[in-house]
Formats: sequence, C-alpha cells, structure tokens
Amino acid sequence: MKHQEGFFKGVRGSNIYYQYWLPEDNPKASLVICHGLAEHSGRYMNVVNHFVPLGYAVYGFDHVGHGKSDGARAHVEHFEDYAHTLKSYCDMVRQWQPKLPIYLIGHSLGGAISVLYLFDYQDQVAGAVLSGPAVKVPDNISPATIFIGKILSALVPKIGLVGLDAEGVSRDPKVVQAYVNDPLVYTGKMSARFGAEYLRTMKHITAEASKITLPILILQGGADKLVDPEGAKMLYEAVSSTDKTIKMYEELYHEVFNEPEHAQVLSDVEAWLNNHLDS
Repeated sequence: MKHQEGFFKGVRGSNIYYQYWLPEDNPKASLVICHGLAEHSGRYMNVVNHFVPLGYAVYGFDHVGHGKSDGARAHVEHFEDYAHTLKSYCDMVRQWQPKLPIYLIGHSLGGAISVLYLFDYQDQVAGAVLSGPAVKVPDNISPATIFIGKILSALVPKIGLVGLDAEGVSRDPKVVQAYVNDPLVYTGKMSARFGAEYLRTMKHITAEASKITLPILILQGGADKLVDPEGAKMLYEAVSSTDKTIKMYEELYHEVFNEPEHAQVLSDVEAWLNNHLDS
C-alpha cells in the first residue's frame, strides 16, 4: 500500500489537506471519501484497509475548518464552499486516474456535501455511497430557534452554539476514546454561521433530491443518536435513481464504518461496488 499526502488550494485561498492510498498493482476504481462534521480523513482506515488490498485507490481530504486544513474550526462562510472543495479534489483525482471510475463515499456531513455536489456534477462520478447522511432538518428544532440562529449567524457568525456527543459515534468504547483523544477531531461547538448554512442546505436537499439519478447506496445505523435515521429513508425515497439501495443496520450507531460490525458493512459496500464495476 502506497500513501501520499499534500495540500491544494481551496476556496478563498485556503490550504486543503489531502491524502490517498494506492494498491501495489493498477487500481480498478477510485473511492473518494467525504468525511463528517468535526472529524477528518484519517479516521477512515477501516475503509482504506478493506478496499486498497482489493485493488481500489482511496482518496481523502479534510474539509475547510477540519483536520489539517485551514479555516476556523467547524465554521463555514457558505455551505457551497464544501461542495466546491469536493469538486476541486475530484477533478484532481480524475487527472491522476483518468481511466478509472470515481465513487463517492460521503459520511454524515459528507453525505450532505456529496448530495450538493451531485446536483451539479453527478455525470462525473459512477456512483455514491452515503453513510448516515445528515440531510434532514431535525424535528426538535423549532422555527424560533432557526430564526434566532439566522440572527446570530449574521451578527456573530463564529459564536459557538452546539456540539456533538462523542458517545453517539460508536458502540465500541475504543473508537469513542480514540475520537476524544484525537487532536485533529474538534470537540468544541459548531458556529452559528455553520448551523444556519447547514439548515438552509438541508431544506435545499429535501426540495431538490429528485435531481439525483445515478447509482446510489445509502447506509444507516438504526440506533443512530447523532443523525435522524429518517433522513436516510427520506433521501432514498426522494432520489430519482432507478438503481438505488438502502441498508438499515438496526443496532448500529452513527459511524457504521467504525462499529464492531464494520466488517459486515464494508463487505456490503464491496458487493455493491463489485456489482457496478462488473455491469
């Protein structure tokens, strides 16, 4: 396995960290990982260790404001900045591997970013695997809270409003402990601007999801405490893809790739990819 890393210029001149892993022989497809909120591309080694030996090239990058990339932590000026950065990286991957199909693997926030990317560029990738996609406005957020969030976003955009519960990441206590101790994981609060931009994007995704027509696999932990599992079901029903699959893992928490049963989840993804590469 060969590992490379570096930086590229993202939106507003930001330095965006990327890394990739290549098999020893010529790869058969490129997998581009779009990670979740407050974490980074280095937390997907279960995916890397499963797929690189199978002949896949695996590419990851850290969103602006995440991991080793520039930017205020868990803050974004416009949500589209995330999708534009994903577009730039996919273009780079296509230049590196011009003959290989690209499959997106978007987790949580990365699932929403991937959907936003697909609205405009789904013809440039072969398919998408979305894990615990955070695409649905939470039912417990009132209109008053949304209104106040918009005001704070305009007046004090970087003020912290809400954080993530690390215990909801996985049922594996070692994964939770590694998450808490990881210096590249942000454990503070998300900014008001981020919150307002994310809610706006969720509404946009709900309204426009039918634009998606490419092959899509949606994975969702049924016991997810960080993202409403109904969001995955909503997205599955809304997309216009004739080739779409949803897999609900009833006992699993949010990070299905880091749960004790991750081998089974990754095998399911492997089978889906094999079917599409062979077709």
